[in-house]
Amino acid sequence: MKELFQSNRPLVMGILNTTPDSFSDGGNYVRKDIALRRIESMIQEEVDIIDVGGESTRPGAQAVSVNEELDRVIPMVEAVVASGKPVSVDTSKAAVMTEAINAGACMINDVRALQDEGAIDAVASDPNVLLCLMHMKGQPRTMQQNPEYSDVVAEVKLFLKERVALCLEAGIATERICLDPGFGFGKKLQHNCELMKHLDSFKELNLPLLVGVSRKTMIGTILDADVNDRANGSVAASMYALTKGARILRVHDVKATIEAVKLFCAFEQAK
Repeated sequence: MKELFQSNRPLVMGILNTTPDSFSDGGNYVRKDIALRRIESMIQEEVDIIDVGGESTRPGAQAVSVNEELDRVIPMVEAVVASGKPVSVDTSKAAVMTEAINAGACMINDVRALQDEGAIDAVASDPNVLLCLMHMKGQPRTMQQNPEYSDVVAEVKLFLKERVALCLEAGIATERICLDPGFGFGKKLQHNCELMKHLDSFKELNLPLLVGVSRKTMIGTILDADVNDRANGSVAASMYALTKGARILRVHDVKATIEAVKLFCAFEQAK
């Protein structure tokens, strides 16, 4: 699946949260039959990759056990693998990473950038597994309690650069890695806006950029919109991210984003 990161067009990653407490769709896909129908609908909408999560990382989120996360995630991984679509797993736990990879996951999407014990080794163990390293200041429970930066762009960039270096030391090749600046993870609105404006400066790291702003508080604050009324803002923000060099868009609203990406590409490719 390494060719995913070499795609000549932006990719759309569809979100499947099998959690009761995620900020936008918490509880929507806890039942297996409903989650399976969501997988089918995203495939029909031409999603490129499905990202399965079994532990909420919203501000104030509570931790779950390894076994509970596995019970939520592995059946969905197996279902996506059976469909033939690439599947990513959103987790920070080494044990969940290992089981997900064994079940056929082609990518690990870690909000903690492989900082937990054993996480780097879990990803390094399979040379074909892709990886997304994300920046988060603090922990989900407390990350939005007045986060401060002297230069948010420089600090996020340095953190990601350091995490990449550790991955390379562990034998994880650069062609397996993409980066996520972590919009909304330990960042105030001004920090998120600065990161988006200067997203193109991350090109100097020479790795694909994944951007996840779908339905987040930053959009709700700017538009004064409830979490269930942020689809338009999410698509607009995603398209702006593409102009700044984003290559993967992690979204809830797959169909709308796919259509926007098609238009974006048509305009970009015109002579």
